Formats: sequence, C-alpha cells, structure tokens
Amino acid sequence: MQVLVELIAGLVALLAALVLSQFGVDIHAPATGKREVHRVQDCRTDDAGALKTDARPDC
Repeated sequence: MQVLVELIAGLVALLAALVLSQFGVDIHAPATGKREVHRVQDCRTDDAGALKTDARPDC
C-alpha cells in the first residue's frame, strides 16, 4: 500500500514538473551565481613613515 502511495506521489510530482516547465518555470535553480568583481584603489601614502591617522576612512 505504501509503495502505491509513493508511486502516485512520484507521478504527481512528475506531472507538476512537466506542467511548470511548459510555463518556463525552472525547478532546479543554479547552484552558484557568478561573482562580481569590484576594483578597489590602493591606499598607499607617498611617505613611508607617515601615520595612518590622516588616511582616508575607506582605506
């Protein structure tokens, strides 16, 4: 009896996937998206012995 219920549930899931695919719904989402690359500026100072207290806050 349990096998029959699992078979019917599997058929319903298969039919639902077929119907949704007709409307362009993708059941399996991509695993990972592409990462964005953000370019950053170097926070170098002209004087090697300068203190970091006067540096920009985003460095």
